[in-house]
Amino acid sequence: MATWVLHVDLDQFLASVEVLRRPEFAGLPVVVGGRGDPTERGVVSTASYEARAFGVGSGMPLRVAVRRCPEAIFLPVDKPAYDEASAQVMATLRALRWDGDPVDVQVLGWDEAFVGLGEGAVERVRDPFAFAEQVRAEVLAATGLHCSVGIGSTTLQAKIATDFGKPRGVHRISDDTWFAQMGERPTRALWGIGAKTEKRLSELGIGTVAELAATDDDVLADAFGPSTGPWLARLARGSGPRRVDPTPWVPRAHGREETFQEDLDDDAEIEAAVRRIARRVVADIDAEGRPAARVVIKVRNRSFATVTRSRTLPEPTSDPDALADAAAALLGRVERDRPVRLLGVRLEMTPPPGGY
Repeated sequence: MATWVLHVDLDQFLASVEVLRRPEFAGLPVVVGGRGDPTERGVVSTASYEARAFGVGSGMPLRVAVRRCPEAIFLPVDKPAYDEASAQVMATLRALRWDGDPVDVQVLGWDEAFVGLGEGAVERVRDPFAFAEQVRAEVLAATGLHCSVGIGSTTLQAKIATDFGKPRGVHRISDDTWFAQMGERPTRALWGIGAKTEKRLSELGIGTVAELAATDDDVLADAFGPSTGPWLARLARGSGPRRVDPTPWVPRAHGREETFQEDLDDDAEIEAAVRRIARRVVADIDAEGRPAARVVIKVRNRSFATVTRSRTLPEPTSDPDALADAAAALLGRVERDRPVRLLGVRLEMTPPPGGY
């Protein structure tokens, strides 16, 4: 009996939350990013479908976005509002019943989660499409937000299926249809493969999902390593977990970055900024209740060249002064010949009791 996994993905999440708060923006091109000022430095976090029609996309500089869509409505990122909306969605998913049985929910981020039956569910034939429509209807009723749902035999298949159904749709990929639907697509269509890996695969003569699936594991292990190589092959074969893991995600680190509206070229200003950012991250790890064991800084200059420097601490600590000092000291290991555009600090924490 097939055990289906569902992937629930909220459509244009940040933009949809903003439209709920401002119904007059419905149907208009909305861009969420930075402080909402397209004359400033910042990037697009989410664009509504109306804005995407003009070529505006996530990660794009706001200044480029406004050139592509001058009529767009630009709004600042409001993290607390998105946190609240996400919590409402996840609570709705956890309260679902599939043919009377409770479900497990594996949260992937603000706007997406896997949903599936728990271990104790009664064995019976189930209609995943009917349940997917139930999910969409209950999320909409509880939050006012639309979502798309992917159905798969594995979490990987469900995740990829969602893109076929967007927006506001349902799509299924199964073991039986995997190669028919995915075989001729480029390797980058797989969840987990980015541009760099796609390029390396292409250099090996591997361009499609089917070609990657047919490649011997030993060949991939030689090119990518003994763990990554066979893992890539498993992706191409549609393999993955067939059960949802509801275990809460535990972060290994917290970090913050700041892009400056004007580049910093004074050493004292740069150090002061690193210390300020480090103290903000300390507040994040304090909420976890775990001290930092390693400090990492990120420095990006005017030409977008980026370097990172890190240091393992002699003893884990949550002391703001000590961590700010450690972050500032790492600046001495950065050869700087141009003004600084962006600074970031990441604090890697000690593992929780019992490990990850």
